Amino acid sequence: MFITFEGGEGTGKSTQALILAETLKKHNINVVLTREPGGSPGAEIIRNLLVTGSVDRWSTMSEVLLMYAARADHWQNTIKPALDQGDWVLCDRFADSTVAYQGYGRGVDLEFLQVLYQHVIGNTEPNFTFIFDLDVQEGLKRATARMEGDIVVEGRFEAMDIEFHQRIKDGFLKIAKEHPTRCVTLQADDHPRVIHRQILKFLQEKGALDWNSLPA
Repeated sequence: MFITFEGGEGTGKSTQALILAETLKKHNINVVLTREPGGSPGAEIIRNLLVTGSVDRWSTMSEVLLMYAARADHWQNTIKPALDQGDWVLCDRFADSTVAYQGYGRGVDLEFLQVLYQHVIGNTEPNFTFIFDLDVQEGLKRATARMEGDIVVEGRFEAMDIEFHQRIKDGFLKIAKEHPTRCVTLQADDHPRVIHRQILKFLQEKGALDWNSLPA
């Protein structure tokens, strides 16, 4: 089972990925919790290039190619091996983020991004994608608070203008609308435990989990 968690800055997707991983492990399900950009040694090196430094550190195309260089390494060394051996993979961001950030946000041609995906990943898609929706200003406020005290500030995208982040939010909603069988949109301003139960209920309804009752 391959599940991705998507959304703008500060939406709590990383928290939900972690909570779900912990719940699944309690039920003796083998889980690999990973993230993008990053998730493998090579991809983590590229992550540092992408999420730190000035807003204009990279041209739009350089940014896209770096994202896919990281994704190629991550897919080959982390995600695919785990899926091949039957593990669940929970990924904090995947290709939908590239479509939202570099496509809708930065104006890269969406067909070009699809070509990149086909060459790097092939025909495999996540089984399910949870998209977390939140007011842009609230999300950026949360993200800024999260970074306080960090030695290495991964704030390059957070520093981009509000219009960019609004385009990302709108882009994710378009992705959810275009892929209704794979994507479900969750309101990120609910309590984390409420959101977690919504995720478990969705997975039960889709037949991914066969538990008789939801955890409290």
